[in-house]
Amino acid sequence: MAREAAVSREKSTGNGAGDAGRNHSLPDKDTCHAVLSKMMLIRRFEERAGEMYAKAKIGGFLHLCIGEEATIVGAVNAMRDTDYLMSTYREHGQALARGTRPENVMAELFGRVDGVSKGHGGSMHLFDWKRRFLGGYGIVDGNLPLATGVALACDYMGTDDAVVCMFGDGASNQGTFGESMNLAALWKLPVVFMVINNQFGMGTSLERHSAVTDLSKKAEGYGVPGSKCDGMDVLDVHSAIGEALRKAREDRQPQLVEAVTYRFRGHSMADPEEYRTKDQVEEWRKRDPINVFKQRMVDDGMLSDDDFKALDEAAVKRVDQAVEFADNSPFPDLDSLYDDIYVYGDQVKGWYAVDERSPEPHRGEEERDAGDIAHELAEAGAAYAGAEYERERQRHSGDETGGGGGEPAGAQRDEEGGGD
Repeated sequence: MAREAAVSREKSTGNGAGDAGRNHSLPDKDTCHAVLSKMMLIRRFEERAGEMYAKAKIGGFLHLCIGEEATIVGAVNAMRDTDYLMSTYREHGQALARGTRPENVMAELFGRVDGVSKGHGGSMHLFDWKRRFLGGYGIVDGNLPLATGVALACDYMGTDDAVVCMFGDGASNQGTFGESMNLAALWKLPVVFMVINNQFGMGTSLERHSAVTDLSKKAEGYGVPGSKCDGMDVLDVHSAIGEALRKAREDRQPQLVEAVTYRFRGHSMADPEEYRTKDQVEEWRKRDPINVFKQRMVDDGMLSDDDFKALDEAAVKRVDQAVEFADNSPFPDLDSLYDDIYVYGDQVKGWYAVDERSPEPHRGEEERDAGDIAHELAEAGAAYAGAEYERERQRHSGDETGGGGGEPAGAQRDEEGGGD
């Protein structure tokens, strides 16, 4: 039922499976090759990231964008270099499309110091100021108010820059969605809100989480006009976002664009995907954005099978280099844990961090320069606290079991399959 509704929505865009990629003329050969190469790099990068997660090289959560490459590349290619991009926690592809080096993205996934966020952000918090990629955000809809603020800054400073803010279909139900749309329309801000409708808010289908399933209409009541594009067609996305950016930039009229797409993998690597069938996924795979665009190039004489193979080999080689780079990058210094950490409130004057290893409040970055005495006191305190905790734990364990054995130590417990 959910799939039938999705297909119905797909047809309503005028971009059905049979017409995918046929509504727009192909650009020149060099541009086509660049677009295809970028989509292939994202695909191979995401596949390898999944493999690295399975090998425990990547911690935390991992959200892959496999299947959404046309949505990402089409939108980013429509932006100017000076425009700002903000995304969600599914943002590896956005960073790569914006020009961030795969080596630095992979290093961030590995939690290494050469990552784009110095190993502190991980998969969900990539950031590249140089390329005006203002981050991925783990809080659903948390990026919309921030994008509105960035657009206000662009307007306030009198620049010709605009903002593209990407978010998922599930985020359109959050309160900050309406607040951001209202302010953007009220203040006539240069921002394009792009809802990536991949059919599911985590594991909940669109029909079950949104009363209005045509997401392009959800901001009309706030004064933000909407449009829809085929998210599986890189040219259609490029055209839609390009026109939306023109209106936002020149007419100072914020826009909402819905890109109807699909993710071929689960919500995250921990997703058992019990909410959809393999047949449903395979039906959408017939519209794989890479294969569709490749075939158009072949039909127009722009690409041969050997050319495609060479592009794929180049993408795989670049990802291999990224993994090697990430493996060789060191982990951040432990003292960097306190970098960029600030405490606001009555207890300490603003812009300072508190660390028990030092006697007075100070900037977090200064902790790495703390004297030897502070570190020795911290280590002694930690050892004392650990010993006290162990004695207390053993006492309670003995009370519960009637013996004194208690549980195995943490490392031993992890080896035996216990712990977290």
